[in-house]
Amino acid sequence: MGGRVARVARTWAVVLGVVAASALLPAAPAAAHNSLTGSDPRDGARLAAAPERIELRFLATPKEATTEVTVTGPDNVAATGGAPAFAGKRVTVPFRPGAAGLYIVTYRLASDDGHPVKGEIRFTLTTGTPAEAPSASAPQTSAVPTPSAVPTSAAPSPASPTPAAAGTDDDGGTGWLWAAGAVVVLAALGGGLLLRRRARR
Repeated sequence: MGGRVARVARTWAVVLGVVAASALLPAAPAAAHNSLTGSDPRDGARLAAAPERIELRFLATPKEATTEVTVTGPDNVAATGGAPAFAGKRVTVPFRPGAAGLYIVTYRLASDDGHPVKGEIRFTLTTGTPAEAPSASAPQTSAVPTPSAVPTSAAPSPASPTPAAAGTDDDGGTGWLWAAGAVVVLAALGGGLLLRRRARR
């Protein structure tokens, strides 16, 4: 009975050892593969006040020579205020806020195993004074088209040919009247002459 218990115990010991070994084996390459562990602002945050800098925290210490961090704001405008600073596993970038809207922080670095790691975090800035500058100039641009309305008021000038045409029609009518009157007068004179000749005979 005791031998059977001993064999069962040894079997379980071997099984547990295999399980533990298989669990530890993939941990070695995973540790060499760097990744983002946190950020400030956090991904998806909504901020009423702009931060002075953006901080990224990594699983392993990033190398300055192979680490790139960029920040872009609305309309893809650069919002990086300077070069990134490295302190252990943390990387900080000065932030230059612009218009209110979505900001995207993109990072790219190389792990100890040579595998490139890249990703991004996003946060929204709900206030931004530069975004209101174009709206202030909008009334000036809207006031510009008003002088163009002046030529439209002078548009009745093309209507001037119509009176001229009416005048020509009137002249033509009076001409026909004069011609008809002349024919009547000539006919009357001819008739009078004929009557005088007959009277003389």
